[in-house]
Amino acid sequence: MTKRRTVRTAATATLTLAALVTATLSAHAAPSDPWVRGWGINNLGQLGNGSIVNQQTPSGVQGIARDDVRELSGGGDADKNAFAVALLKDGTVKSWGANLTGQLGNGTTTNQSFPATVAGLSGISEVDAGYNHALAVRGGRVLAWGSNASGQLGNGVTAADPAGVQKTPVEVQSLNKVKDVGAGCDFSAALRQDGTVWTWGAGANGRLGTGDNNNRNTPQKVKDLTDVVSISVGCYHVLALTADGAVKSWGYNGFGQLGNDSLIDSNVPVDVLQLEGVAKLSANTYNSFAVLDDGSVSAWGRNDVGQLGDDTVINRTTPVPVDVLQGVTDIASGVDYTVAARDDGSVIAWGANANAQLGDGTVNPTRKPVTVLPAGSAILRVATTELGKSSFAY
Repeated sequence: MTKRRTVRTAATATLTLAALVTATLSAHAAPSDPWVRGWGINNLGQLGNGSIVNQQTPSGVQGIARDDVRELSGGGDADKNAFAVALLKDGTVKSWGANLTGQLGNGTTTNQSFPATVAGLSGISEVDAGYNHALAVRGGRVLAWGSNASGQLGNGVTAADPAGVQKTPVEVQSLNKVKDVGAGCDFSAALRQDGTVWTWGAGANGRLGTGDNNNRNTPQKVKDLTDVVSISVGCYHVLALTADGAVKSWGYNGFGQLGNDSLIDSNVPVDVLQLEGVAKLSANTYNSFAVLDDGSVSAWGRNDVGQLGDDTVINRTTPVPVDVLQGVTDIASGVDYTVAARDDGSVIAWGANANAQLGDGTVNPTRKPVTVLPAGSAILRVATTELGKSSFAY
C-alpha cells in the first residue's frame, strides 16, 4: 500500500512538472502547435494540463490534439465545480477538472487535472457540460451524469441529496432520434431530428419553455416550437434557430438576454428581434451572441464589464452589431468575459480579466478585443466554463 502511494505521488509530480513545462513553452509556441489550448483559472485542474496552476496565456491540454476533437464543452464555476468534457472524433469522451457531483462520469467524485477517457462511452455524437452535470448523445438517445438535484438528468428521479449524485452515465427517459443536446446550470435540453425541442430539470424563470415554472425530471416538449435546426443553452435561458432563419428564446431575462426588448422572463418561446442571416448562436451565463453568415457578430444581454464587445458597459435588450468583430467562426462567453475564434486562425478576447481569463498575459480588463493566439494558429472553435473564468481554444 505504501509503495502504491509512493508511485502515485511520483507519477503526479512528473505529470505536474511536464504540464508546467508545457505551459511555459506553449505561450510562445509556433502557430503549428497541435494541442488544444486552455487558459485562466486552474484551481481545480479544469485546464487539463496536469497542474492546478492558473495560466495567464494558453497552455496545452494534456494529450489532446485539436485534430482529434469534434467538440469541447466547459462547465461549472470558478470556485468549486469547473470541469470540461471533450468528444473525440472516434466517438469516445474525455473529461477533467472538478468532480464534486460526479460530473466527470468516471464513477468517482475525485478531481482530475488531466483528461481521461470516460469508461463505457463510445459511439457518441454530441456532448455538452452544464454547471454540475453533463449530457451526451449516442444513437439518438441521451445519456446524462452528475448532479440530479433538480431532475436535470431526466431519468425520472430527483436526488437533491449530494450522496445521490450520478457518477456514471444513465439514459434519459423517453427520448429518441435526438441530434443535439445542451446542458444549462440546472436543466437540460435536446433537439430531436423532427425539429422539436425537449427540456427537463429546473423550471424557474421559465427556462424549460413549457408554459410554467415547474421542475420536471423527465423530458417535456417546448410549447409551440417546430422546425428548429440548432439550439444553444445558457445558464438559465435557451436560444433556438428555426429553419426559416428566425431566432427564438425563453427563460431568465434579467439582463435582456432573450433579446425581445424586455427584462421579463418567459416560460414560452419569444422572438429575438432585429436578427437576420444567423449562422450560429451562443447562449451564455447572462448574455447571448449570434454569429452571422458573413462572419460578423450581434450581441445582447449583460454588459457591465464590456463583455458584449460594443465598447460600452450598457446592457442590451435587443441584438446590437459588434462592429469590431469580423470573420468570426465561433464565440463563447464566461461569467464576465468573451472569447472568439476567427477565420484567420486567431483567437481574441475582451471583458473582465482579474483572473487572466483573457489569456493575453495580463490582468488588465478591456472593452476592446485583445489577441490571445495569433493568426495562423489553426484554431476554429472556443469554449468557456459555464460560470467560470477558464477558456479553451481548439
